[in-house]
Amino acid sequence: MGGREAAGVEIRIVGAERPDGLELRTRGLAAHGSPELRVSGLAPYLGQGWARVLAALARRLAAAPGTDAAGIPAELDLSPEVTVGLARDGDDLVPVPPRDFTGRPDDWRRDILLTLFPSAHS
Repeated sequence: MGGREAAGVEIRIVGAERPDGLELRTRGLAAHGSPELRVSGLAPYLGQGWARVLAALARRLAAAPGTDAAGIPAELDLSPEVTVGLARDGDDLVPVPPRDFTGRPDDWRRDILLTLFPSAHS
């Protein structure tokens, strides 16, 4: 598997409150040969949903053959309606709006949760 033999390695989502909002990140994705994911500046009410988004992105990256640091895609589709861009920030990958998104990043962060998890409307 070329450095991706990480069967049984757990990937966790950890969070911390920061002055600019909630920060969530993965721990363990590097053992699968991919950079860790991180999202910062979240409103606290988005934390649980974004933990699920990071988990879905982490599963996709860990399962993708040959997805080392050089082979990270610019965007990943989480559903037919939701595309997440991936940008490098130091050693981490940061989920960002896709190239064709024209709104505010905070609106995108909220909107993808409402699309992926329709029960969040209530």
